Amino acid sequence: MQAEKKKITYNRSIRNSIFIYFTISSLVAVFLIVISIYSRLSSQLADTVKQENISLINRVNASMEVYLRNIMKLSDTIYYGIIKNVNLSETSINEEMTLLYNNNKEQVLNIALISKDGKPISAVPASRFRKNFEVGQEEWFINALNKTENIHFTLPHVQKLFEKGDNSYRWVVTMSRAVEVTMGGSTEQAVLLIDMAYQGLDEVLDEVSLGNGGYIYLMDSTGEIIWHPKFELIASGRVKENNLFATKYSDGSIEEEFNNTARTVVIKTVGYTGWKLVGVIKGTGISLNTIKTRLFIVFVIFLIIFIVVLINSYISFRVTDPIRELEKSVKKLEEGNLDADIYMGGSYEIQHLGKSVQDMKHRIKGLMQDIVTEHEEKRKSEFDSLQAQINPHFLYNTLDIIVWQIENEKQSEAVHTVTALARFFRLSLGKGKNIVTVKAEIEHIKNYLMIQHMRFKNKFDYEFEIEEDVLELSSLKLMLQPLVENAIYHGMEFMDGDGLIKIKAWREVDELYLSVTDNGLGMTEDKVSLVLSGKSNSGNGRGSGIGVKNVNERIKLYFGDKYGLKIDSEPDVGTTIIIHLPAKEYEEENI
Repeated sequence: MQAEKKKITYNRSIRNSIFIYFTISSLVAVFLIVISIYSRLSSQLADTVKQENISLINRVNASMEVYLRNIMKLSDTIYYGIIKNVNLSETSINEEMTLLYNNNKEQVLNIALISKDGKPISAVPASRFRKNFEVGQEEWFINALNKTENIHFTLPHVQKLFEKGDNSYRWVVTMSRAVEVTMGGSTEQAVLLIDMAYQGLDEVLDEVSLGNGGYIYLMDSTGEIIWHPKFELIASGRVKENNLFATKYSDGSIEEEFNNTARTVVIKTVGYTGWKLVGVIKGTGISLNTIKTRLFIVFVIFLIIFIVVLINSYISFRVTDPIRELEKSVKKLEEGNLDADIYMGGSYEIQHLGKSVQDMKHRIKGLMQDIVTEHEEKRKSEFDSLQAQINPHFLYNTLDIIVWQIENEKQSEAVHTVTALARFFRLSLGKGKNIVTVKAEIEHIKNYLMIQHMRFKNKFDYEFEIEEDVLELSSLKLMLQPLVENAIYHGMEFMDGDGLIKIKAWREVDELYLSVTDNGLGMTEDKVSLVLSGKSNSGNGRGSGIGVKNVNERIKLYFGDKYGLKIDSEPDVGTTIIIHLPAKEYEEENI
């Protein structure tokens, strides 16, 4: 009954999930359809018009910059091509300036070079200034002399500086700049004036229409209007423009409300002048293309259908993916990867099942860790037991040597032998530590070699080559004795006084190395492999109870698998066993 109840709960949970997901997907689909169509239809006209008008304003701005750039190039030509090349006190430049004026008279009304005192140096086409006209009080003249590094453009104004035969004065925009002129043997400042025809700006701007009442106008950085399609009406006060507030706008598109009318204002700064080209866009301006709209609606419908298919696919995967992920996790456990993460997502039932598998994994890992720990402790105990077993033959033979020395009244040698034996046993069995200093291990092997040297009646010699900086590093206790013992029994036994055993210890950065070298019989490569694997048998029943294999395994157990023994041997040449350890400082608490 309980199982049946759980099954009903499980089915209901899945069914509820599917119901919720599909309901949400349907609502999302309807919502996307309504919002996308509404948003697209309501914004398409405005966006299209805005982009087209922005593009048009950019083209007008480019035309303005070309127009102004031509005037600036003309000023550069006059200054660098004419003025700077002559001494004006000796040479007239009227002919060259007249030629340039004739080439640009559609855009330029006047060109003049004026001294810093306001006196005419050269002017075309008119050659005379009006009487009693104070040039020094003109804004364009003052700006040019005050800011000599800049080129200055004025607002539109009526130019009354020159005398005209017909007494007519025209609207101009004056460009002025400071120049250096050569007068006699010295240079002084002067002002170069170029009057641009206001009609030129009018031709560039007047034919531009933004549609549905939209227009553009030109103002300077302070908001003063330079050109406007309703310039006269604005000047008379009958029409107002939001130009002063528009000076606060940065380049780009801004939505504003002016005279209770919402409109889009596009700002574009005209290069070289600081002027701003302002486009005012009212309403939509363009009707929507019906074919494009229908194609777009069809596209949106197919897009929404595609999205719904994707959502429904996601829902089905959403239901089944947790089970698949859990299956992958269990499969990794089956392969032996106990560190694999167990998936615990999805519905409540899948989460609960994943948690159960996770708990089972932790229990398995705990049991396996206990087995590994128990195995390592067992191995350490076995090694410690082997370490404590000193070959009885060695002890009996040493005692025989001592008895022989006493009987032959060699008390002094007997004392040395007993002392060496005592030290040997003290270092082998004392304090129960497994990690000792290199110094202690070397002292231990010295005592051992001294006893064996007496026992074998000088069949071999031995020597040590120990670097001072390794004496206080950590070493494994009773590590050298089995290796030296093998060198004596299997290498020196058949020598006749020519045997040599050399013990070395040195350091290479963070690595410690010790070696035992003999010039005995040596071994083949197969024999070396058998020795390292512990399968070698000399047949004489003698040798260390620990053996080379046990020394190698003890090193790996205490220091890691990257450390251990390496044997280099050649028959009839000798054998070298190299011990590789980490160069670690000895700590008293090491055991």
